[in-house]
Amino acid sequence: MPEIEQLTGPIAAHGEGPVWSAQWGGLRWVDTTAGDVLRFAPAGADGEVERWHVGTMVTAIRPRADGGMVMALERGFALSGDWGSAIESLGEVWSDPHTRFNDGGCDPDGNFLCGSMGDDFGPGGGTMYRLNTDRTVSTLFGDLGVSNGLAWTADGATAYFADTLASTIDRFDYNSEHGLHNRRPFVHVPTEQGMPDGLTLDVDGYVWTALWNGGAVRRYAPDGRLDTVLDFPVQRVTACTFGGADLTDLYVTSIGASPEPHEARAAGALFRVAVGVRGLPTLPYRG
Repeated sequence: MPEIEQLTGPIAAHGEGPVWSAQWGGLRWVDTTAGDVLRFAPAGADGEVERWHVGTMVTAIRPRADGGMVMALERGFALSGDWGSAIESLGEVWSDPHTRFNDGGCDPDGNFLCGSMGDDFGPGGGTMYRLNTDRTVSTLFGDLGVSNGLAWTADGATAYFADTLASTIDRFDYNSEHGLHNRRPFVHVPTEQGMPDGLTLDVDGYVWTALWNGGAVRRYAPDGRLDTVLDFPVQRVTACTFGGADLTDLYVTSIGASPEPHEARAAGALFRVAVGVRGLPTLPYRG
């Protein structure tokens, strides 16, 4: 098994959503409940992590094609320019204080999609929303539990989506006319093994997903076959993405404040694994 490298200490209360962008010069991820965006540039820094506080909560980020960042905050979308610049709120999408955004990603047409979840972690409380390139918001579909990882294949024709509460990854067809459609099951993970959280794809169309409460990242073949398991020193890994100059390093985030004493120095850390498989470039928001 490849070596799992712990890059930071236990710095995040709720580390999520890692994104590598050459435009940003490296990796960024979120400390969701702290409302902070974190950045780490291994090629040009000594491992120091910088924080940028952007709101009471920040749940997902992606680069903008023209520079800067799009983000999902607690109940609305926002835009920014360079690191530390002013944040332009696009307003709340809903007002219910018991529902918040969670994970998301950009589609091949440059829209930013993000799903929601109820703070009671109950079934059916989540909805998938789309921030269109004209900055309007569309409601796509509901009846979600904990909306999580969302990513597209290299040809843009297929998308994968994790509902953590259901412990499932589903597959969609995708095109510009119909968006996400033809949803069908891809993988179900028995909950005693962990629950699929954030995910990413490699150039061969394999799906990599972090297993919440499973202490692992799994790689699934396009036919749903389990191909690889990476075991981590913490149970609550949350998300993964490819990065590095050749996109062959897998970066993995985790949750802090573990109830397990032996995880005290690792829970909430950022990890890196040189998996030797090339990932896909991050799709940007084009609005």
